[in-house]
Amino acid sequence: MDWEFWTKQLDEEVLVEDAGYEEYSSSSRAAGMNGNGPTKLVDPLEDPVPGLGTYEDFNTIDWVREKSKDRDRHREITKKSRQSTVALLRSVSDAFSGWLLMLLVGLMSGALAGGIDIAAHWLTDMKDGVCLIGFWFNHEHCCWTSNETTFQERDRCPQWQSWGELITGTSEGAFAYIVSYLMYIFWALLFSFLAVTLVRAFAPYACGSGIPEIKTILSGFIIRGYLGKWTLIIKTITLVLAVSSGLSLGKEGPLVHVACCCANILCHLFTKYRKNEAKRREVLSAAAAVGVSVAFGAPIGGVLFSLEEVSYYFPLKTLWRSFFAALVAAFTLRSINPFGNSRLVLFYVEFHAPWHLVELAPFILLGIFGGLWGALFIKANIAWCRRRKSTRLGHYPVMEVLVVAAFTALLAYPNSYTRMSGAELISELFNDCSLLDSSPLCGYKQANISETSVGNSLADRPAGPGLYTALWQLALALIFKMMITVITFGMKVPSGLFIPSMAVGAIAGRLLGVGMEQLAYYNRDWVIFKGWCSSGADCITPGLYAMVGAAACLGGVTRMTVSLVVIMFELTGGLEYIVPLMAATMTSKWVADAFGREGIYEAHIRLNGYPFLEPKEEFEHSSLAVDVMRPRRSDPALAVLTQEGMTVGEVETLVESTHYSGFPVVVSQESQRLVGFVLRRDLLISIDNARKRQEGVVSASQVIFTEHTPAQAADAPTPLRLRGIMDLSPFTVTDHTPMDITVDIFRKLGLRQCLVTHNGRLLGIITKKDILKHMAQMANRDPDSILFN
Repeated sequence: MDWEFWTKQLDEEVLVEDAGYEEYSSSSRAAGMNGNGPTKLVDPLEDPVPGLGTYEDFNTIDWVREKSKDRDRHREITKKSRQSTVALLRSVSDAFSGWLLMLLVGLMSGALAGGIDIAAHWLTDMKDGVCLIGFWFNHEHCCWTSNETTFQERDRCPQWQSWGELITGTSEGAFAYIVSYLMYIFWALLFSFLAVTLVRAFAPYACGSGIPEIKTILSGFIIRGYLGKWTLIIKTITLVLAVSSGLSLGKEGPLVHVACCCANILCHLFTKYRKNEAKRREVLSAAAAVGVSVAFGAPIGGVLFSLEEVSYYFPLKTLWRSFFAALVAAFTLRSINPFGNSRLVLFYVEFHAPWHLVELAPFILLGIFGGLWGALFIKANIAWCRRRKSTRLGHYPVMEVLVVAAFTALLAYPNSYTRMSGAELISELFNDCSLLDSSPLCGYKQANISETSVGNSLADRPAGPGLYTALWQLALALIFKMMITVITFGMKVPSGLFIPSMAVGAIAGRLLGVGMEQLAYYNRDWVIFKGWCSSGADCITPGLYAMVGAAACLGGVTRMTVSLVVIMFELTGGLEYIVPLMAATMTSKWVADAFGREGIYEAHIRLNGYPFLEPKEEFEHSSLAVDVMRPRRSDPALAVLTQEGMTVGEVETLVESTHYSGFPVVVSQESQRLVGFVLRRDLLISIDNARKRQEGVVSASQVIFTEHTPAQAADAPTPLRLRGIMDLSPFTVTDHTPMDITVDIFRKLGLRQCLVTHNGRLLGIITKKDILKHMAQMANRDPDSILFN
């Protein structure tokens, strides 16, 4: 497979929009009639034509037609179900098929997520050492059966040896450290090389997060192969390798892509989803919820994520099915128990001390930090990705991944907080210190027994030398994570952004939390601490600050709000911390929005030139439809068909001399009164079929779109009636319709094109491409950044 070709497809995204006056792809689907035409036309999906399934085959679905087609199918099934028992059983089967599909998607996604978690944990530990009783055991499982572990050093046992200890025979000394260091870099480079090579060779679409493309697909765009079986297989394998390599990325975003691949593949088992693109997108919306459900162990948060962040069309039925699929996936993952802690996530924690109103100030401060970091990250990452596209850097994806992996491993190993995986780091930062906790973050000076609180919580204690060392390491880890994540996200390996963003926020939150804790311990007589922070009380929980910081930074980067808060409290099981999370998340969104309304996914959609009309973006300009439509004054006249009077040869000549994917039908060239709209694909298929199957159709035959065939000369060849393929009710606006209303129509109905008329007379056409280019121009951006062929 030619990598240069695929790189060009991925990096330049040469898209072909199947809309009214936009360029036509030879393999685009026959579309068309809003339910008015014949029930059976040649369907390229059933009767393949050359070029079908290639990467140039990008087109937008006709939402109205697809929904109309499904309504007709449903009416037919309901009508037949009254006639026989077999038809009734088929009707019941058809109604149940959606729930069965959701069950299969949940089971498959949950099983894959469990396998990814187990494999990633094992390979991550392999960078540090190997288990002598079985190389397939990770560090924790290896030491489970050992009787020689101590409470303080529960992760040390004779059965597990570091590479330095295995090669040099001792775990102490500079030589053993250097050997372990080199082995860590070696494994990191090997895993990252395998990941990028597999993506390059077998599935170029398996790289990145996948969420920007999922959003585009859910808006009605088709990217063939993006949700295919090869993408699923390669993404699953390379996601494990990329996470294990130690690169600053997470698996949560790519798990949404994996779940959508599962849903797309399983859709082919059911006719009503296989043949209807709109119905399939309902399933993909539910699959996005499943992806977040298995990524975070948050089924409700997953449903809300799909609704808030990725879905374009989300009816109530999809909400119920998303909930069911997320439940099945979470149950499947819980049955597999990948972390061995009977939890769905690695960083499940419970906090025991309640928060106080005074703490809202530092929580809002964390929100401000999260918003600033989110805005800075988006600008820096987009600038870096644009540089990657426009310079020679983009021609060497393997070298880029290897250099970044080597740089990451080289700097990460000396610091224990950057050496551990992102999920382990967050787990450590969320942790609420107990009396016997051996973590460096719990390196407090021992408190007097009289000062120790009764119950689960522990009184605030003064920081010891171990804690100060850990704080310095965390501060360095924060700077490192902030910088390395900018260049890592967007490389040609599967890369999620949830975990790195949460890690940055969790580090900042833990630092602030420890600072607040020490401030409260040494200054209990201050006004802000009086009355609620007495001696011997557990006033401040640093782990809670880490959790709030994680939510704030993730919110700043993605602009999630409701779903993010629900995901975070599902992670911790603490309903009482919703208010701090809400305060930080909203502050983060407000601050980040002050620097730009786009989240990271919308920014990448725009960078790649995808044809996506952002539902959250408002059209604030006062232009009219006549200002945006084509043809413009300097353009050639609009190419149209007349309802009668044109021959087959003339129609074929018009089609061959233009690249438009559809043609308005008018009464005559003089009147330009609009009759309907016909798609190029329908024309070509109908004429081709007529020549093969209908006797007497030749180039001189008249093409008729009227209801009644006009009188013909006795020696005239057989006319070709094509009224059945014409959309008799194309969407139209007048030339003075404000563009904000036109944009709303496109968004809410999922239109591909809209005709512009004046007193019933056809003036021009507006396509989604025209709207996107106009919006780019109004925002002082390059209109050619909307990359169509």
